[in-house]
Amino acid sequence: MLLLEVVLIFAAAVLIYYILVRIFFIDAVKAAMERDPAAANYAEIIFTYSGLHALVFYRSAQMLRKIYIPLLPRVLSQLGRWVTGIEIHPGARIGRGFFIDHGMGVVIGETAIIGDNVTLFQGVTLGGTGKEKGKRHPTLGSNVVVGAGAKILGDITVGNNVMVGANAVVLRDVPDSSTVVGVPGRVARTRGRRIPGGINLDHTSLPDPLQQALERLQHEIDHIEGEIGEYHEGKR
Repeated sequence: MLLLEVVLIFAAAVLIYYILVRIFFIDAVKAAMERDPAAANYAEIIFTYSGLHALVFYRSAQMLRKIYIPLLPRVLSQLGRWVTGIEIHPGARIGRGFFIDHGMGVVIGETAIIGDNVTLFQGVTLGGTGKEKGKRHPTLGSNVVVGAGAKILGDITVGNNVMVGANAVVLRDVPDSSTVVGVPGRVARTRGRRIPGGINLDHTSLPDPLQQALERLQHEIDHIEGEIGEYHEGKR
């Protein structure tokens, strides 16, 4: 009889969790469904996606922080880190449609600000650069994609519709509709146009500004050598 009661209580808790997440986190569930080709259905996302679980811990801790309950928000935040491998400080500000893909090792600092429809991959850090007080973590605009292992550090602003390549280290402001790659991060502009189709998760076609600059330099060298050759031919 006791076992049956335990099973019924567990089943009720699971059902309540499912209903609450469907009500209060439906934008995050939809974001996962839209951006992860492996997502099969809402139930799978709600019960198995660590990024969504981390967001639930974060929103709960943030709510407690807003009503000035001491210590408990940070305890809840740490519990979320132990369970999911994702650390989101309850002081961070995160918009709607937020999606963390896989998520292990993601760190979001206390004063980080994240806009709407942002996607982070595993190993991303939105961190500070020292022991300064006040605003010390980055601000991300809307429709931003940050690739696996990328680090965005300091009180900098990453604009809307930006893609940050995997393992990039971004230390300076990034304008809207740009792509950032490399260490330190280098900006490859997209001429002010929004990335076609909204959020672009294709990391295989990111431009390399250094390679592009070297190709332009080689083109100039070839052009100069050609003109020198024509000059010598004309002297003969």
